[in-house]
Amino acid sequence: MCVAGEYWIKFLKEDELTKPASSGWLFLYDFFSSFKNAVAVIFIIFALVARPVWVDGKSMLPTLQNNDWLIVTEIKGKPQRGDIIVSCQPNVYNEQLIKRVIAVAGDTIDIDFSTGSVYLNGELYNEPYINEGTFTGFDVDFPLTVNEGCVFVMGDNRNNSLDSRSSSIGLIKEEYILGKARVRFFPPGDTNIYK
Repeated sequence: MCVAGEYWIKFLKEDELTKPASSGWLFLYDFFSSFKNAVAVIFIIFALVARPVWVDGKSMLPTLQNNDWLIVTEIKGKPQRGDIIVSCQPNVYNEQLIKRVIAVAGDTIDIDFSTGSVYLNGELYNEPYINEGTFTGFDVDFPLTVNEGCVFVMGDNRNNSLDSRSSSIGLIKEEYILGKARVRFFPPGDTNIYK
């Protein structure tokens, strides 16, 4: 024996079909939908165009301070002298480095540690961004000619920076350069890092 169930169908009036949902729920839905879209756009920008980088340490003083946040973008073409770059090349720190490009492929760099002077291709290199000369040397011998596909980097705080003057860092291969620092976005204030 089969028992058939009863089904009731309620037909809504036309004004009930167009009745808006509760304004509180509608607001929350709109808010979270907009938030989700904003996060997606920011993620795409950071993944494809630019990425934030945090400065940890004092090797780039006075240009960059500890705990500064920078926007880094991909370098179009080759790195240039004076660029502040972020490198992911394996090193003794096991972390990314942020340093300034001093010499590019084919350049010959020499450092007179007694006077603190840096010479690039036989000429005194003008470095207005440093507070004091380069008096600290490590185990790399100078003069040094930069290999093809590499750059020579140093921190702006020359006497408190482990950089290409040490074989533990060495020349940075271009393939390991994540990008060039463009602006400082935190702390608020002066955004220009290339003065």
